[in-house]
Amino acid sequence: QVQLVESGGGLVQAGGSLRLSCAASGRTFSNYVMGWFRQAPGKEREFLAAIRGVSWSGPWSSTADSVKGRFTISKDNAKNTVYLQMNSLKPEDTAVYYCAATATAIATIIPSDYAYWGQGTQVTVSS
Repeated sequence: QVQLVESGGGLVQAGGSLRLSCAASGRTFSNYVMGWFRQAPGKEREFLAAIRGVSWSGPWSSTADSVKGRFTISKDNAKNTVYLQMNSLKPEDTAVYYCAATATAIATIIPSDYAYWGQGTQVTVSS
């Protein structure tokens, strides 16, 4: 059974930083895509960043323009864990943050392409 467990969310002041972690179990995701999304109340789920390890088509990563330069995704294949380092946080970054993973090696930023999802972790940025 595949499980994704996020941690690292919380309350932070504007300008601060947080690092989210997503530990995967039940499957090795080194050759698949793992990504981060967020959803604020009343808004659609938003892609943030995704990363894929070395596969037949090579490594790949993508970061949304809205967070580029502030958010960085990384992966530790040995720990089957993906991270999202978030710097210079703004009140508009307040949302529930989700980790997700695909069941194939196809690079994608579309939420419906992700087969596995974590339970989400709340990030609140105060002004």
